[in-house]
Amino acid sequence: MVRDLTAHIRDVPDFPKPGIVFKDITPLLRDPDALAAAIDALAAPYADADLAAVAAVESRGFIFASAVARVLGCGFVPLRKPNKLPAATIAAAYELEYGVDTIEAHTDAIQPGERVVIVDDLIATGGTAAAAVELVERLGGQVHGLAFLIELAFLDGRAKLGAYPVHSVLTYDGE
Repeated sequence: MVRDLTAHIRDVPDFPKPGIVFKDITPLLRDPDALAAAIDALAAPYADADLAAVAAVESRGFIFASAVARVLGCGFVPLRKPNKLPAATIAAAYELEYGVDTIEAHTDAIQPGERVVIVDDLIATGGTAAAAVELVERLGGQVHGLAFLIELAFLDGRAKLGAYPVHSVLTYDGE
C-alpha cells in the first residue's frame, strides 16, 4: 500500500519558495481509497495502545488526526496557532527557518497520565513536532509516539524528538 500512497503525493517545485520541493497531499485527500489507506496506516501501530487522545497541529494534521482518533476510539486534541482557542491555554514556541512560531493547547485538553499520540501530515525539521510534545507533557500527558504520513528524512527531524517512537508511513530520503 505504501507504493500506492506515494503515487498520490505530488511534487510541487519552488513552493513556497525557490529551492523547496513541496510534497502536496491534496491528490491523496481527493482519492477516497488512498485517504482511507493513509488513515489506517497512521492508526495501525496504535490499535492496542489504550490512548486517551490523538493530538495534532493545525491545519493539515487535523485532517488525519481526527480520523485516526475515530479509528482508535479516542479523543482528538487540537493544537492551534495563538489566539484561536477560546478558553485558557498554554503555549510552546518553536523555530522556523525565518523566525519563531507558537502553538497552543487548552489547559484542560489532556489530563495527567493520559496516553497521547501526536499525528501530523509531515515531519521536516521537527520543530513543530517537538513543540507538540512539549505541550502534551506540560499538560501531564504521556507521549506514546508520533505518527506522520510523510517524513523528509534528509532534514533529520527525528533528531529533535529524542527517544520518542516515530512512525512514518512514507519516507523521502532526498529532496
